[in-house]
Amino acid sequence: MTARRIIATGASALALASLAGCAEIPFLEPRDESAARPVAVAPPPGAAASPGAAAGAPPASAVTVEEFDTTTPEERAAAAAPTAGGEDALGTTVASLGSPAEPGFWAETPLVSAVRPGRLTNPATGASVQVELRPSGGAPGSGSRVSLPAFRVLGAPLTALPELTVTGL
Repeated sequence: MTARRIIATGASALALASLAGCAEIPFLEPRDESAARPVAVAPPPGAAASPGAAAGAPPASAVTVEEFDTTTPEERAAAAAPTAGGEDALGTTVASLGSPAEPGFWAETPLVSAVRPGRLTNPATGASVQVELRPSGGAPGSGSRVSLPAFRVLGAPLTALPELTVTGL
């Protein structure tokens, strides 16, 4: 046997052994979709409900932005309305779209250490929205995730990474 033939045979055996192990990987097995159940999560004690949270979760069959955003035009207008003073600047953050399946107006950000009401402003559009600020647990400067309804009120493209101003209320 030549050295090339031995190497080729060894490589083939190694590849075959590697593929045989794939049958043991659980995420490659078919899963029972009926077992997936939504779980209701209560807000922390003393936390105000997220604006628009009453709209409820989107249907499991949701595929479009309109189907995922279950807030009403009235809720979006109320979230965009100015507040009566008492705002304190927390900083700026680069934002990405958070889970579209989570209803309400919220932002997960490293700029807060506890849940509190706040406002996001998009300097590019001049639009602002009241949100529930939630701690992300990330390092300062790590960016924020913003709810679908808030992103829409801010006039930001859903695939953009806008720099937003964050204020506490």
